[in-house]
Amino acid sequence: MAEANTRRRARGGGGAARRAERTAVRIETEKYIERNIPNFEVLNEEALEIIENNAETVLEEIGVNFVDNPAALERWRDAGADIDGERVRIPRGLARELIKTAPSEFTQHARNPEKSVVIGGRNMVLAPVYGPPFVRDAQGGRRYATMDDFNKFVKLAYMSKWLHHSGGTICEPTDIPVNKRHLDMLKAHMTLSDKPFMGSVTDPSRAQDSVEMCEILFGKEFVQENTVMTSLTNINSPMTFDDVMMGSLEVYARNNQACIISPFIVGGAMSPVSVTGTLTQVLAEVLAGVAYSQIIRPGAPAIFGAMVTSIDMNSGAPTFGTPEASHITYGAGQLARRLNLPFRSSGSFCGSKLPDAQAAYETANSLNMGLMSGVNFMLHSCGWLEGGLVADFEKFVMDADQLGVLHGLAKGVAYDENAQAMDAIREVGPGGHYLGCSHTQANFKESFWKSEVLDYKPYETWQEEGARDTRALATTRVEHLLANYQQPQMDPDIAAALEAYITEKKASMPDAFA
Repeated sequence: MAEANTRRRARGGGGAARRAERTAVRIETEKYIERNIPNFEVLNEEALEIIENNAETVLEEIGVNFVDNPAALERWRDAGADIDGERVRIPRGLARELIKTAPSEFTQHARNPEKSVVIGGRNMVLAPVYGPPFVRDAQGGRRYATMDDFNKFVKLAYMSKWLHHSGGTICEPTDIPVNKRHLDMLKAHMTLSDKPFMGSVTDPSRAQDSVEMCEILFGKEFVQENTVMTSLTNINSPMTFDDVMMGSLEVYARNNQACIISPFIVGGAMSPVSVTGTLTQVLAEVLAGVAYSQIIRPGAPAIFGAMVTSIDMNSGAPTFGTPEASHITYGAGQLARRLNLPFRSSGSFCGSKLPDAQAAYETANSLNMGLMSGVNFMLHSCGWLEGGLVADFEKFVMDADQLGVLHGLAKGVAYDENAQAMDAIREVGPGGHYLGCSHTQANFKESFWKSEVLDYKPYETWQEEGARDTRALATTRVEHLLANYQQPQMDPDIAAALEAYITEKKASMPDAFA
């Protein structure tokens, strides 16, 4: 054993320098993914036409509800819909006509222009988990999230090479009043990171605050002429649009900011158990939501969302990484492309309570599903645990690391002269090896994706270093990134103006925790 260890150390000449290079922190963000591989299409033309026809029938004969929103009902009436109480029945073809003004792709600008993203087309933008009230880490276990947790997640997202987007409510900071926490969350995204971010949707007034804070950050005219935020507009499936979400949508659409129109469906509970039936309902709901955004402001950016899981019929709990969810996501991607809309779905979905084998299987299935289905904006791409109830620090960096695999897969296979490697094959010949050949020396640094978390060392080295499992390695990675975090610079006048806005807003209302 000692002799083997000596040989390994001898082979590692200059190892200290290489280790220092590997552990040095480089704050870099890869450009959003531009796919060079085909999308997987699970539905044939006949199936697509049946779903589209049935969705039009749902809108025309069954309709959708717009609750507690008289102004929306009047807008729909003026657009040509039939209004019966809060039920809106949309004549066949009307929603499709209205959505024609929605752009097929758009740029979301970041305060660092180099990190702006293009959403739509053959692009994929990766954003972290959204919405969990709980957090978990190896030291503290499962607990309610705080603002300190939120800030740490924003820093991790900023430091993560493969993440293009800072996200929105990465976790719900329960130590800040409900009516004020959106101000602190937005400030964190704006000041601790320079990547694109999402606005608040928990109340129309908070959406307006988000717009006004962006006007401080980017300038009022720039905000009205460009998209600087995405926002998540969930539909209360089946086929119900509430006043809070629609009120927020109205604010964002009116101000030219992007809305993800996303049914949140647990198949078998909030939609039919069949894939085709669920896709019919998803399409009907998205058509109505995107059409309404275009009634508010023609040309406002809108994203076709599909957040769909199946259900465990024994417990009633949602399940993830299943073939049914994949079929629905693949089909939704096809429907989005036929409507010429950007597509949002997928993520690091899992039902596991810990970042364990179940989490890894389900997450891998879900992430690959997103890549192959043609997702343009992947929310929840890292950090998701326990069906979305928990944002986990270790899983965040594990997932963020694996997003590099998606970048590699999306590149496709090169076949230029260098990739053909005929010079290498000639140089090595029969019975040789490629480790020292010229082609390998010229290309090895960029040839293979490298994990920043996973362990590929020999058993003896792994044992000497503490026999750490993946979670332990991820804990070390979290600590390393946070210890080496460097805040991006911001214009002091803008920072002061944001602080003054937040102080004034908070002083204008009493704390509310419900």
